[in-house]
Amino acid sequence: MALSMTQIIVFSLLQAALTLNPEDPNVCSHWESYAVTVQESYAHPFDQIYYTRCTDILNWFKCTRHRISYKTAYRRGLRTMYRRRSQCCPGYYENGDFCIPLCTEECVHGRCVSPDTCHCEPGWGGPDCSSGCDSDHWGPHCSNRCQCQNGALCNPITGACVCAAGFRGWRCEELCAPGTHGKGCQLQCQCRHGASCDPRTGECLCAPGYTGVYCEELCPPGSHGAHCELRCPCQNGGTCHHITGECACPPGWTGAVCAQPCPPGTFGQNCSQDCPCHHGGQCDHVTGQCHCTAGYMGDRCQEECPFGTFGFQCSQRCDCHNGGQCSPTTGTCECEPGYKGPRCQERLCPEGLHGPGCTLPCPCDADNTISCHPVTGACTCQPGWSGHHCNESCPAGYYGDGCQLPCTCQNGADCHSITGGCTCAPGFMGEVCAVPCAAGTYGPNCSSVCSCNNGGTCSPVDGSCTCKEGWQGLDCTLPCPSGTWGLNCNENCTCANAAACSPTDGSCSCTPGWLGDTCELPCPDGTFGLNCSERCDCSHADGCDPVTGHCCCLAGWTGIRCDSTCPPGRWGPNCSVSCSCENGGSCSPEDGSCECAPGFRGPLCQRICPPGLYGYSCAQPCPLCVHSSGPCHHVSGICECLPGFSGALCNQASKWQKPVLTPTPILKG
Repeated sequence: MALSMTQIIVFSLLQAALTLNPEDPNVCSHWESYAVTVQESYAHPFDQIYYTRCTDILNWFKCTRHRISYKTAYRRGLRTMYRRRSQCCPGYYENGDFCIPLCTEECVHGRCVSPDTCHCEPGWGGPDCSSGCDSDHWGPHCSNRCQCQNGALCNPITGACVCAAGFRGWRCEELCAPGTHGKGCQLQCQCRHGASCDPRTGECLCAPGYTGVYCEELCPPGSHGAHCELRCPCQNGGTCHHITGECACPPGWTGAVCAQPCPPGTFGQNCSQDCPCHHGGQCDHVTGQCHCTAGYMGDRCQEECPFGTFGFQCSQRCDCHNGGQCSPTTGTCECEPGYKGPRCQERLCPEGLHGPGCTLPCPCDADNTISCHPVTGACTCQPGWSGHHCNESCPAGYYGDGCQLPCTCQNGADCHSITGGCTCAPGFMGEVCAVPCAAGTYGPNCSSVCSCNNGGTCSPVDGSCTCKEGWQGLDCTLPCPSGTWGLNCNENCTCANAAACSPTDGSCSCTPGWLGDTCELPCPDGTFGLNCSERCDCSHADGCDPVTGHCCCLAGWTGIRCDSTCPPGRWGPNCSVSCSCENGGSCSPEDGSCECAPGFRGPLCQRICPPGLYGYSCAQPCPLCVHSSGPCHHVSGICECLPGFSGALCNQASKWQKPVLTPTPILKG
């Protein structure tokens, strides 16, 4: 047993010394001695007394004997023990069951793998892993060289390249694909007209002939080519192609730079049209307009000058008299028979005679005649007259010599038969009566002032007013009668519920309490007033009046906001009905039903409780009144005793009266 106890103590001490894992290569061990206090067993002698039979009669035949005996005893002692001591090897420290390497300087971005030796995380280097990798290295201890190109950044942990704008590829060795640019080549180029964009910035590199941020615009007029830097050489309004600079000539011009007019006989775009001019006329090389030779006129110079004119553009007046005709080219006079002279002003017969031998008198009206023909006797009338004998005024629309000149008066004006001067009809003015009267004037020569009011317009002829919508009367001073609107007040208003109607457009202005285009809709519940813009402020009400906002109180309520209950004796909506309950009964403020006072019943509380009952709602039975004039009082339930009796039940006789036995009531079940 002593050895077993010692083993237990030694085992426990060894177990305490061997907490570290001996298999750990970082654990070192050695043997050490130590003293242990133990219990030892030994044989301890003692004197043992016992009794035996003997002949000693005095001691009842018992005699005392002695002998030395031994027993096992224990004592404490020291014993030297040895144990295997485990501890962390130099450079390591104990952490639980393991020995952990110790780095004097903390590994900032890494871990300690052996004494004073750090293993750095990717992207960090240095003895304590506190230095980030430079731009050309990556990985643990920055031991790998970056492969990125074109200014790309290298991820210090993975070595992956973060490309600069405009590049792609695992080493950023490629430019962005055409049509893309920017970081990761994820942006689409916005350039137009075949332009390419800078893969880095997205800036558009315009094709020749285009400009603008997105190359969306053609080169400005006068420039062309790359960057629109070349100047156009085109002349005479020619425009150059924005890309090639080739000249597009305007009508009438030709040549490489549009410096040459169209050849004679041609005109227009590309000189492709033939001149239409006759009688030697020349056309404008741009417009094709004919420039006629002397004696001709018209769009194509196909017409001779009108009678009485000659020269270029027929601008000269002939001076031939007595029916002589002038050459449209030179203006020389060709005289009628009977006349002579450079201007045919000389008669062969004396004035007033004609015919063979100048013996026949002229048949003309002397006042209206210039002369008669010396051969035929035909009359040459004064300006403004016509007819065989010059006794007729010019027909309408003509005036002047021979009534051959057409009047130029317009808009029904009268034309003076001699001068052609215009007398304007009412409503017009001007030399040929082509100008209508200015606003606010009317009549002959627009000399009268209009009197129309309220935006009405007046007729320039007679000054009559055309009124604007909503007005009527000779001078537009009368508004449309109620219920009408529009031009001449011919439209009928459709507004309902006393709404006002605009005389101009018929729109309705609703009265308080109404809505809608024609004011046909009442205000929604809870609103009132003009345009239903006010909110009802009621407590116990069925809404409010849509016009005034007065609360429509529910039965049993009154007050401006329906927040007061009916006073006693009133009931119904707004407490407008008087109570009809009798005998002190009160009515319900909502429906007027009667709540009877004790002792009464019936719809109007006009009846007392039936015999045998009393109190509120006649619900209490009367006590058993013995000597009473009847059942108990219908209100209080008190028994009304006969003379000579008293007590709550009238069962007590007065002193002078014989006692009366109160019969015991028999209850029927």
